[in-house]
Amino acid sequence: MKSRNLFTAAGFAAVALLLSSVSSAATKAEIDERVHHSMQQFYQLNPAHRDLVARAKGVLVFPHVTKGGVGVGGEFGEGALRIDGKDVSYYSVSGASVGLTLGLAKHKEIILFMTQEVLDKFMNSHGWAIGADTGVAVLSKGAGGEYDTQTLQRPILAFVFGEKGLIGDVSLEGTKVTKLDK
Repeated sequence: MKSRNLFTAAGFAAVALLLSSVSSAATKAEIDERVHHSMQQFYQLNPAHRDLVARAKGVLVFPHVTKGGVGVGGEFGEGALRIDGKDVSYYSVSGASVGLTLGLAKHKEIILFMTQEVLDKFMNSHGWAIGADTGVAVLSKGAGGEYDTQTLQRPILAFVFGEKGLIGDVSLEGTKVTKLDK
């Protein structure tokens, strides 16, 4: 029992350390630069991504998402919503989990809102949870792979790429997106 409490305390300490190391808020200019760079990397992974982005009503880009923990996990990142190629508002992504989490990793996330209806629903929400929307197709195999026509018919497409570090989970399930005042 004592070792379990120690393990849990170590997990909470790791999450606190993780979140404190990434919680220094970036400026709008820093986020804009990172978003632009991430979009260029996304296009280099697969030329078909340009067509997808052109058809999307909105693109939510998180250039740096840090995820990690020991037993208890957490993640955090900041990004921007792009409409017609311009950053129009800023968001944070965060999440927490309890279970078999061990490690620390960073990745990029790009979420494409393919219809005006899902974009409006996202923009009017007060804290949108990615896993709560069953219409989200998460494509995490380096975001450079092929996707089928059935996947492309989903209203929201989420790509995870640029993974660095060691952690066993790149799932977006339960991730919460919150609008920032910038």
